[in-house]
Amino acid sequence: MAHRLDPLDLYDVRSLLTDEERAVQDAVGRFVDEKVLPIIGDAFDQGRFPAELVPEIASLGLLGATLPEEYGCAGMNGVSYGLICQELERGDSGLRSFASVQSSLCMYPIFAYGSEEQKREYLPKMAAGEVIGCFGLTEPHGGSDPANMKTVARKDGGDWVINGAKMWITNGNLAHIAIVWAQTDDGIQGFIVPTSTKGFAAQEVHKKMSLRASVTSALFFDDVRVPDSARLPNVKGLKGPLGCLNQARYGITWGPIGAAQACLKEVLDYTAQRVLFGRPLAANQAVQVKMADMARRITTAQLLSLQLGRLKDAGRLQPTQVSLAKWNNVRMALDIARECRDILGGAGITTEHSAIRHALNLESVITYEGTETVHQLVVGRELTGINAF
Repeated sequence: MAHRLDPLDLYDVRSLLTDEERAVQDAVGRFVDEKVLPIIGDAFDQGRFPAELVPEIASLGLLGATLPEEYGCAGMNGVSYGLICQELERGDSGLRSFASVQSSLCMYPIFAYGSEEQKREYLPKMAAGEVIGCFGLTEPHGGSDPANMKTVARKDGGDWVINGAKMWITNGNLAHIAIVWAQTDDGIQGFIVPTSTKGFAAQEVHKKMSLRASVTSALFFDDVRVPDSARLPNVKGLKGPLGCLNQARYGITWGPIGAAQACLKEVLDYTAQRVLFGRPLAANQAVQVKMADMARRITTAQLLSLQLGRLKDAGRLQPTQVSLAKWNNVRMALDIARECRDILGGAGITTEHSAIRHALNLESVITYEGTETVHQLVVGRELTGINAF
């Protein structure tokens, strides 16, 4: 008899990873099992980001993981970053959001668009978790149309004066710096704004039913004055923030795989123990069909993200390919989390189990970094050559 396959990795995708990639996954997996899972249900209940985990996240090299070692970063490849996202989101989407924003939306633009001085000043401290960043792009009225930006930065002598507001900003009230995108006379530009600057205010968003173990904020800029040395000199226009989002979305294709695996594992354990009508729930055909479908969809998502990572590491990644995987993988995980909640019955509505927490979190993940519809239209435009936005 052949040995049983790993129910969370039916195609042995792990065998396609390098030794280094497996070591990264194992290290983050251990951290999630030992430090995150015991506390995350309570943190979600309390609406609290577990900031006490940040030093260990930093010490594992998970912040700005793909950036070069000369800036205090780990210099990992794209697949390793994907696996970091997958394992963190197996813990909670809020934790992956924290690392994703710090790495892809704050450290990456400083690395890609910043001056050498900016890189040396900020990246090592950000990699160490000493300086936390947030990314100010989305505005209260803006959503899927970032070009309709109302935040403005005007030149005043050697300084810039920023006015406007940003909304749905992860890490906003934790952050020491904000990467702020604003309209200027010379197109959209990015600025590194210390959150201690006069005129800057962050207001935490409450009453959230999703990403409760994450800090979400509104940012306000009232004549915020920064020197020209705070401007990111090497990019102009919307391609600046969109380039950052592409990095982050890549990680987000991996994250929900972890959430879905967490839900399936919980249901496999639960249905093996739960006895109804004289036999375990796992012996029920309807339950087996549902779980088989989950395994099919998780396997598809794993292979999509792995090939995406190999394309990224080969320098051949296209934004449409990221859109396809973001759309597929988040939809997969959201559907699985809801289905698992259903199989758990009444027990599934409490945060004693992870399914409802993942389902609620994934409602945000399917909306942010491009809604499902936006990604469908990106793929549609690639197929037809016609922009239907």
